[in-house]
Parts: sequence; structure tokens; C-alpha cells
Amino acid sequence: MRAEAFFPHLGFAALLVLLSAGVVRLLIAYPMLDDPARRAATAHKVPTPKGGGLGIVAAFVAGMLVLYGTARFARIAETEFIGTILAALAIAGVALLDDLKDFRFVVKLAAQAGAALVAMASGLVVTRLAIPWVGVTELGIWGPVLTLFWIVACTNAVNFMDGMDGLVGGSLLVACAALCFIGAEQGAWFVYAAALFLTAGLLGYLPYNLHPARIFMGDVGSQFLGFVLAVLAVACARFDTEQLSFLIVPLLLFAHLFDTGFTLVRRAVMGERISAPHRTHLYQMAQRSGLSVPWVAAVHGAFVLFQAMLALAFPQLHSWAKPLVVLPPLAVQLLWLAYVAWRVRRAGLSWRAG
Repeated sequence: MRAEAFFPHLGFAALLVLLSAGVVRLLIAYPMLDDPARRAATAHKVPTPKGGGLGIVAAFVAGMLVLYGTARFARIAETEFIGTILAALAIAGVALLDDLKDFRFVVKLAAQAGAALVAMASGLVVTRLAIPWVGVTELGIWGPVLTLFWIVACTNAVNFMDGMDGLVGGSLLVACAALCFIGAEQGAWFVYAAALFLTAGLLGYLPYNLHPARIFMGDVGSQFLGFVLAVLAVACARFDTEQLSFLIVPLLLFAHLFDTGFTLVRRAVMGERISAPHRTHLYQMAQRSGLSVPWVAAVHGAFVLFQAMLALAFPQLHSWAKPLVVLPPLAVQLLWLAYVAWRVRRAGLSWRAG
């Protein structure tokens, strides 16, 4: 499969866009209301329907099931298809219940780990990595440990970033579209198809989440997206024998991972309970310092667009250069951190939750 294979599937993808949009519209008409007083992390002051991520889930699962029933290459890797669909459904189901009942964080982690183990049991595990100045290293037992940690961490990173209209939906639309193209170029049908279905789901959902949002994605959308993209990162590792292509998805999500990682470390150092709701992510502090919600969402879209250009070039880089590809987005994020910190200080805001 090459890039030209992308286009014949656009008709089917358009149907999935309509499916996603239809589910989202239904949830707006018959809403599960969100109470801003119960969620300190939200930027809204009035109850807003949530659970819009069900449209994304519906588009992805429908696409995968149709593909499994009609495409020969899907049958060749039956275990991966079934494992991924079951794991995705599991994480979506638990996240939907979390939207309704607000589970404790430890329950969420247990559910995410369980879904990750289902995907890993289908064969999606990183087994080796090329370490700079060391060479290709077989991970052994650390392969499953690293894979489990990565899936759970990525799931939560995307979930934590879903606190502003259009931010996660818009930025992940760019990331999934780029991953779809990369999968087509590499002849990786599994990555290509899954990314295409996620793109279609996001296209159906995003118009209703732009500021001022008519509906939120909810955990059912953000945890689902983070989980599936984490699984696709493991699938991308097969692009080369050194499995350095595992870095493609982390590269696409670099801004999300940086914001989440910085916030968790900062809160831990400050003695705060990291699982408690708050509004001190970098993107939230930027908005609280006076930047508009559309502006902050657009900045994160630009981050992912820049990261996508690097990801598109990634497969053609020499092995020694591939690990260094994270340096440009790291520099960008450090500049963003410095800018937000300057605005926070000028506005007299506190980095502490409360």
C-alpha cells in the first residue's frame, strides 16, 4: 500500500464521518450534562453535554469491523484486529461509565492496564529498540513492561489534555491524518486503516466542539483516542528492524506528552496530589493568563502540524538521526513553557491548584 491507496477509501471514510456526526448530534439532542462545579479542570461555566467521543468510537469500531469482514489483509492478522477491537471497546466502555459515575483514578488505571494487556496479548509489544551509542537492544521482559507503561501513560496524557474547546479534537485530527499518510507510505495497512477511521471520527465530532463547544468529548473519547494511538505507536515499531519507528506517534503527540509530563512532575514536586482535578496544565494557565480559548487551541494545532512534518520525514532519516528528531519539538515546548510562565507571572496567577 502506497500513498495513492489513500484515496479509494475516502468514500467509505466519508460515511464514517457522517456516522460520527450523527452520533454526536444525537448526544446533543439527548445529552449527558456535564456539571462544571464537579470538574475543576473544565473551562466552561454552564452545563454542557458530554460523551461526544462516542461518535469517534462508533466510527472507528464500525470501520474496523467492516474492514475485518471484507479485506483479505485484515484476516491475515486476525489476532491483532480482534485484540485491538476488543481492547478499544473495553477502554471506551469503562471510560463511558466513568463519564457517568466519576470513578476513582485507581479504577481508571486498572481498566486502562487491563485493556492494554488485551492489546498486548494480540502481539502488539515492543521487543527491541535502537539505543544511541549502544545499538539495537533486545528488551526481553522489559519489552512488555515498557509497552504497558507507554499505553497507560499515553492514554492519560491525551485524557488530561482534554480540558479546552477544540484543543484535543483539532490537534489529534492533524496527528491522525499524518499517521494515516505515513501508514500508507510504509505499506502498513493496520496503522493506515486505524488512523483513517480515527480521522473520520474526529472530522464528524470536531465541528460541534469548536469554541463555544456544544458538546465535550468526555473520557469516552479522550481515553479511547489516547489508547488507540498508543497501540498504533507499537504497531509503527514494525516499520524498521530497529523498531525506532515506535517514536513516530510520541513525536506526533509530543506537545501533549510534554504538557502532561511537566505538569505531573511540577505538581509532585509541589506536594500536590497528582490525581486531583486542577486547572494548572500549561494550556490552561495560558488561557487563564488572558489568551483566548481559540488562540490556545490553534497554537496546539500548530505544534502538531510542526511535529507532523517531522514525523513524515522520520522514515527517511538515517538511524543515528532518528532519536534526535525529538529535539526540535522539545525546543519549541521549552519556548512555550517560558512564554506561559512569563504570562502567568505578569498576571499574578498561582501554579497551585485551588
